[in-house]
This record gives sequence, structure tokens and C-alpha cells, in this order.
Amino acid sequence: MPRSKQYKEEEVVEKAMHVFWRHGYGGTSVRMLEKEMGINQFSIYASFRNKRGVLLASLRHYQAKMLRLVDKLEASPDGVAAIKAYFHDFLDFALAHRQRNGCLLHNTLGELAAEADPAIQAEITPFVDHLRRVLKVKLAAAAPRADASTLDRRVNYLMVALQGLTAGSKVFDRNQLNDYIEVSFEQL
Repeated sequence: MPRSKQYKEEEVVEKAMHVFWRHGYGGTSVRMLEKEMGINQFSIYASFRNKRGVLLASLRHYQAKMLRLVDKLEASPDGVAAIKAYFHDFLDFALAHRQRNGCLLHNTLGELAAEADPAIQAEITPFVDHLRRVLKVKLAAAAPRADASTLDRRVNYLMVALQGLTAGSKVFDRNQLNDYIEVSFEQL
């Protein structure tokens, strides 16, 4: 008879997420995960198969948190103002964590881009594509006469600006980052 889990998966995944967020995939060992998650190596392998499986679960968990911000953006009747509010919400989320690690998705893609792991790409790409679609809808609402090419360029600009905010959240203070957001939106 299989043993029942003595832990709540969501809680251990939350802990693992913070380990990957702090140390990256390459800098995280199974021993570190054991210690932080509070479960043994056997339980990690039984539940997640391997370290990569823990990372994938961590990415899903992180995206669920980020999706709340995207859902708020999507539900807003505002156009550009809603996007700007999303940037501020993202900044609040990024700065709320003591370690100031930026964005787990951005960090993971940056670290593992050369490897192009299909499972990791498949985990992150739908979220990024969804965010791009929501941004495009909001931009189109604000500029109904803009053609598709212009909207795509503006979405690209916003995605790169968001990555800049992600990187900046690791080192700059809130006032500097608020200025970055303000100037970014002056460019739209």
C-alpha cells in the first residue's frame, strides 16, 4: 500500500519556488530543496520525479500568482491606464519579497535559454502569450485606429519594458522604478 503524503504539495512547492527564485535552477541542489521544502529526497522524487519536475511545479505556482495580476489587468475597463497599473502591481509583487529576485519566469528563461528545454518553454510560453494578447487588447481599446503592426510594436515595447522593470527591481529603489514606469508610458 502506497504511503500517504505527510505534507501539502502547494506549501512545499511554494518553498521550492523561493529556492529557485533565489538561486536559479543551476544553483539549486536537491539537498537544498530537501532542506527548504522540509521533505526528503524520496518524497521529492516520488512527487516530482526530479529537480526539473520541482522547477516545473514551481513555475506553475508562480504563474498562478502572476495570473491574478494579469486577470486584474484584463478585467479593467481602462486601456493604457490599466497597463500602467499592471506595471505598478508587478513592481509591488517584485518588491514584496525580501530577496528582490526579479521575476522567476524571466530569470529561468534567461538562465536556461541556451538549453531551450521544451518542457520549460511549454510551461512559460502560454503565460507570456496570454499577457501579450491582453496588452494588445488594452492598447487597441486606447487607440482604435492603430493598425496591427503598430499594436504589435507597442506590445513588444511593453514586454521589453517589463523585462527592464524585472531586472531593475533587483537593484533600484521604488522611486527610481516608479520613474522608470512613468517614462516608459510617456513613450507610448
